[in-house]
Amino acid sequence: MRDESISRRRVLFGGALVGGAALSGAGFVGGVAFGRAVPALPERRAPHELREPVSAERAWAALSAGNRRWMAGRARHPHQDPSRRRYVATSQHPYAVVLSCIDSRVPPEVVFDVGVGDLLVVRTAAHTLDPLVLGAVEYGPEELGVPLVVVLGHQRCGAVTAAAHAIRDRVTLPGDLQRIVEALRGVYTPDIERMIAAHTRDTVARLRPLLPHVVGARYDLDSGGVTRLV
Repeated sequence: MRDESISRRRVLFGGALVGGAALSGAGFVGGVAFGRAVPALPERRAPHELREPVSAERAWAALSAGNRRWMAGRARHPHQDPSRRRYVATSQHPYAVVLSCIDSRVPPEVVFDVGVGDLLVVRTAAHTLDPLVLGAVEYGPEELGVPLVVVLGHQRCGAVTAAAHAIRDRVTLPGDLQRIVEALRGVYTPDIERMIAAHTRDTVARLRPLLPHVVGARYDLDSGGVTRLV
């Protein structure tokens, strides 16, 4: 891994869990060219699936298309059969890393309607970061050439809600749960949804010095939709 990345990581993270801050967002491309190619995807592709070379822009487009299918109740469940299992048994070429919350209602493979070998998924409470989690996120771009990282927050996040209440009431949560509180203290606001969005944007800001293409998004539990935040 690059020396400059290692030094920046030490400055940014220093062994502690990370918290957040806010911004508003819009579309993904915005005239920015993306470009790292990765190995070819399997030979049995449906029209909606990615074709090589894979860029960050096209990876996000594929995830967005899958999410629209999930929202509409038309999920295709691609890459979930024995032939796909056999294909990826000896190598993997995922096209996105998703850092998301552990919430049982937000499984990234389901939300984006993908299958085996498509995503590297890292999940922590409120997608909080520490050095080990950061290493897991970096693995995809650094070792496998994955072109895109998605930080996925979600509506009514229980971890953010618990942390906000602890900060508001000045209480200490038991055991290591207090680490989540400290990770989120910097983005505290009484408005939980604003705090969730702020934390997502801040996580993206902390990852971008180390990784080339990072998107922040929000999952809506009611509609099933994913909205780009940054």
